[in-house]
Amino acid sequence: MSAPEESDYAVSAEFYDLLQAEGDRRRARRWFADAAGRARHGIVEFGAGTGLVTEVLLESSGVPVHAVEPAPAMRTVLMSRAAALGADRRARLTVHPGRAEDAGLVEAADLAVAANVVGCVEPAARRALWRTAARALVPGGVLLFDPPPTGLPDEAETLTGLGPVRLGTDSYRADITRLPDRGLLRMVFDYRVERAGRAVRHAREEFPMWPADPAALAAEAAQAGLEFVASPHPELLAARRPSG
Repeated sequence: MSAPEESDYAVSAEFYDLLQAEGDRRRARRWFADAAGRARHGIVEFGAGTGLVTEVLLESSGVPVHAVEPAPAMRTVLMSRAAALGADRRARLTVHPGRAEDAGLVEAADLAVAANVVGCVEPAARRALWRTAARALVPGGVLLFDPPPTGLPDEAETLTGLGPVRLGTDSYRADITRLPDRGLLRMVFDYRVERAGRAVRHAREEFPMWPADPAALAAEAAQAGLEFVASPHPELLAARRPSG
């Protein structure tokens, strides 16, 4: 689940599944499994990341799934996960490298999903995402996504970290900090590996996020031909391509 801007996930791709797979799978099933089970035409996933949501979409549906992932580091993990799928699910999965607007998807799906994406792309790319989703959906099709933050904290905030997770003799964890920065929200991930209580590795990666309120998002989506509708899940927003 990714949307590269200033970072290409070259650092985080190594740690992502180890530290986040369990939580991301639970969230993906909560958010998308029911909607995927109702899809009859196809599913498009914007920002597929390492493929955790992709797996849930495939296991919950019987339709083609298009996974769009521009970051090479994340896509490498996604392709490894795809290689381990059963033949039926591999036959239904198409992976699209590059930007969403370059995937060439036209009326390919009645469901599109974007997890951890809309807040992670700059406004121009966000508006391009609405246009791409409108083209990719059949009339009546719906895009489901988690909303970006609506504002900025007054100062740096330390969030609940990830891990620790044991791997052999090593312990992996990540500390996460939110920093306001000239209208942006910077998410800072500090990854640490310890062995016998001693630090043996430290890596860091930052991700910008762009706050936006739902009304502004709805106005942008409307310009692209999507209308906001009631979401099937309280943690998500939904935009539909009108049937008429």
